[in-house]
Amino acid sequence: MTVKNKILLPFLGLLFLTITISSQNKKGYKIEGKNVTFIFNVNDYPNIKNNGDPIEYVCVSGEFNEWAKDRWKMNKVSDTIYELHKDLSVFTSDFDWEFKFIVNGYHWAEPSDDFENIVDARDYKGHRLMSYNLKLYSAFATDYGNVTFKLKGYKDAEQVILSGTFNRWDESGFKMKPTENGWEVTLQLKPDIYQYKFIVDKHLWIIDPQNPSKVENEYGGYNSVLDVQKKVTFKLCDYLDAKTVILSGDFNDWSEEDYKMTQVEDCWVFNKNLSGGKYQYKFIVDGKWITDPANSIKEYDNDGNINSVCMVK
Repeated sequence: MTVKNKILLPFLGLLFLTITISSQNKKGYKIEGKNVTFIFNVNDYPNIKNNGDPIEYVCVSGEFNEWAKDRWKMNKVSDTIYELHKDLSVFTSDFDWEFKFIVNGYHWAEPSDDFENIVDARDYKGHRLMSYNLKLYSAFATDYGNVTFKLKGYKDAEQVILSGTFNRWDESGFKMKPTENGWEVTLQLKPDIYQYKFIVDKHLWIIDPQNPSKVENEYGGYNSVLDVQKKVTFKLCDYLDAKTVILSGDFNDWSEEDYKMTQVEDCWVFNKNLSGGKYQYKFIVDGKWITDPANSIKEYDNDGNINSVCMVK
């Protein structure tokens, strides 16, 4: 496995990560930077194009809005194209969502057969929807991604698929490309801990032989493990007369001595690599515990103490 853009893997030395989503394009949507654009092209949906009813409005309906039929109305940009722009921050959790388009509040758009990103779907009540829909993943394949997965050998294989928790173990999504030494694919991944395997010719599931980090799965076998971490800079400004400032949090078992901060100009600074998630922390200034005065996000812990909160995405 090869890492780009300063990714931290569990079996490599400490490196820093900067995530920048470049672009992802599939029928039905595209992702550019921090935005997702839903795109409805009536020519992609034979049941809408051929039913003879005029299109009054088109909406995006999915897990993210409880399959609402009229909440996310799209903008008409041409006679056949409708678009809706959304910030990626709207999509919580792991940004793994199923959705489809609905016309005039009652015609579900059924994709044509050449859609690659279609899945069987059910609404929030568990009812099966009329046909197929589209699916978004937070992880996507791109030559400009930050993690390159490589599998040596298996040159006689017809295909090799990368599958893992980053795409809900999809068995067809990330097709690896043949190389001189084997197979590879590059993904863009946000900070998190992932499990994955390679699927050779649809039937042989194998762990990554180049990655010693693995975990036992529910089938009595193992999955390879990848820890993508992000560099977080903790900063406490002023307190220039302090002799010692310590960073303490649930990421270091609230140690009172491990993370000594360094004075840089008018602030105390400490850099820490963290996986995706929520962390509580405080500063210890010459023995006195304080919350981060520059961070308004705070919450109580189980002992009733108020701590600052850091979210890593």
